[in-house]
Amino acid sequence: MHFYAGVLVAPFLIVAALSGLAFVFTPQLDRLVYADELRVAQVTGEPRPLAEQVAAARVAHPDGDLASVIPPVADSETTRVVFSLPELGEKQHTVYVDPYTNEVKGTLTTWFGETPLMTWIDDLHRNLHLGVVGRHYSELAASWLWVLVLGGLTLWLHRQWNGRRQRLRRIVLPDLAAGRGVRRTRGWHAATGVWLAVGLLALSATGLTWSRYAGASFDVVQNAFNAHSPTLETTLPGAAAGAGPDTGHHGTPTGTGAVADSADIDAVVAAARQAGLGGRVEASPPTEPGTGWTVAQDDPTWPIGFDRVAVDPSSGAIVARSDFADWPLLAQLSKLGVAFHMGFLFGLVNQLLLTALAVGLLCAIVWAYRMWWQRRPTRADRAAPVGAPPERGAWRRAHPGAVVVAVVLAVAVGWALPLLGISLAAFLVVDALVGMARRRRVRATAPTSPSGVRG
Repeated sequence: MHFYAGVLVAPFLIVAALSGLAFVFTPQLDRLVYADELRVAQVTGEPRPLAEQVAAARVAHPDGDLASVIPPVADSETTRVVFSLPELGEKQHTVYVDPYTNEVKGTLTTWFGETPLMTWIDDLHRNLHLGVVGRHYSELAASWLWVLVLGGLTLWLHRQWNGRRQRLRRIVLPDLAAGRGVRRTRGWHAATGVWLAVGLLALSATGLTWSRYAGASFDVVQNAFNAHSPTLETTLPGAAAGAGPDTGHHGTPTGTGAVADSADIDAVVAAARQAGLGGRVEASPPTEPGTGWTVAQDDPTWPIGFDRVAVDPSSGAIVARSDFADWPLLAQLSKLGVAFHMGFLFGLVNQLLLTALAVGLLCAIVWAYRMWWQRRPTRADRAAPVGAPPERGAWRRAHPGAVVVAVVLAVAVGWALPLLGISLAAFLVVDALVGMARRRRVRATAPTSPSGVRG
């Protein structure tokens, strides 16, 4: 399994590692590429009211509904005013406003807060810019990565400890005294895999949680344990079902995303700050009559901030609250896992760790292919240009109980991770056909006895 999966899946892992490596440092790239939009030219005086900044953004961008407002955290940052337009689908237009002068610094098409550059690299990593079909590549890589890691660890530990007393050093460090052949290459490949194992398993698990098919299986588990992040109730006290549009301070209907809604935003954000929501927050206007504003923390850096409150704009009262600490454990782990996978959770340390994992994985793959090449038979009567496969017949030598357990586990894992299950089934079918063809060829070339029976 480790050999064949490595040979066939490694190209997908190479693409995932390279594209993931490019994504790791997109925050720094954003600050360089979009410096004019993200940063103010000069910090002067006190920031203007958020309502004025939203009004300035609306003048520069008259189309679309107001989706959210993200006030700056640092003094040198711009305010982000986000507008939704039907023709953009999931994407939005973000207008960047100088909080000291109300000057519009620029407009970018964003996707869940990502800049065009980050979105492009994100799409490359997730689907190779091939849409839904392209997502199969990344899910296939993530589905097999943990199998490769655990299989490699099992092989290496068995090799080092089988019948001999060995030091830990032989497991975690390559044998530098080995020659230049396959033994030396195997040492580098295996020792690197040992050091990367925990990180690669974490990347595999977190990547699968939002993949297309395995992610659906993860949703089934969350539903079964009621472990989704809780929904924030935004209905205002006393709001009657079917009531007419709620009106803002200026008598204009709210909840439609119209610019008049921005009149409430300063009081709404102030109320959220007083309620303890620090760091970066995103304030979203009501989406229906009789509901309040939503203010949500958006800080994936440890210690993370994902608390949310619903605010009544007329009184500034907090009508509902959802704290990250109260989320179900599985929902918390999922959120933290996504932040780690994207390189946000521990800031620069997280970025450097992911860089080491990506580079280490690429090195391990290169050594694996080199080892495969070094092991190829070179004798004229046994030549195998693409290398020698492992010996066949492992199933027949295994204990029947182990076979049954392996089959049950394979079926269960294949159901949870469909792309792994489909590719594994396809491999088994091809392997069986190859075995049948070899047996027929052996029988056809076997010598015939004088009685006419082949030996």
